Amino acid sequence: MTKIEKGLTGQPGVEAVKVLFNASKVKADFDDSQTDAETLATVVDKLGFPVKTIKTK
Repeated sequence: MTKIEKGLTGQPGVEAVKVLFNASKVKADFDDSQTDAETLATVVDKLGFPVKTIKTK
């Protein structure tokens, strides 16, 4: 498990995390009543991986 996966999996509402290093992307399934994409991006940034773009479905 990567540092990003560990960091995001511990967040409330996060159900699954997949890190795509070759594409420089992180995909996270989460309950949007418990967290949001911006909060998760902040976690990733604090782990030392700057977030440039946030996309949601």
